[in-house]
Amino acid sequence: MTAERLAQIRHAEQRAAAMKLGVKDVFFLGYDDGSLQPTLDLRRQITRWIRRTKPDVVMAPDPTRRWTGQRYINHPDHRAAGDATLDAIIPGSDTRLVFPELLDEGLEPHQVREIYLTGSNEPDAWVDISDTIDLKIEALREHKSQVGEWSELEQTIRERAAEMAKGQDFPVAEGFKYFRLHE
Repeated sequence: MTAERLAQIRHAEQRAAAMKLGVKDVFFLGYDDGSLQPTLDLRRQITRWIRRTKPDVVMAPDPTRRWTGQRYINHPDHRAAGDATLDAIIPGSDTRLVFPELLDEGLEPHQVREIYLTGSNEPDAWVDISDTIDLKIEALREHKSQVGEWSELEQTIRERAAEMAKGQDFPVAEGFKYFRLHE
């Protein structure tokens, strides 16, 4: 296995998972696995995509989640992606004076209205996934290079979703750190 071949496999897996979820477009920025840093260039690239696609809602990994309990240390790429994405939203995507070269590309500032940070250790917004948990599991199974033949995948996802829903009025949930930036 080479890094290039693994990247090709993971791109195909991501596209397959996205297709299951009904996602039309998937974009890759070309960074090697394990090397992502929250640099100014990464922030510019994310800002470019935000200005290009003009999303109302952005989801990103929670960059503050370094670990959970004593059995999980968050991947540095996830933290870097979350950090750079938040910085791309504010002040990157909504400010004319940040990355003025994007104006030369015809990419005007855009205000993201909402942010949902995934994998937060301190979620403050929950979404009922009762109707979509099976689809979530199907999409995750597409990431074979990462989950392999993880026979407990379905059970683990269902248990985590039930745990996340504790205290809510529904049986299974996704939890997020939530920001409402604009009406």
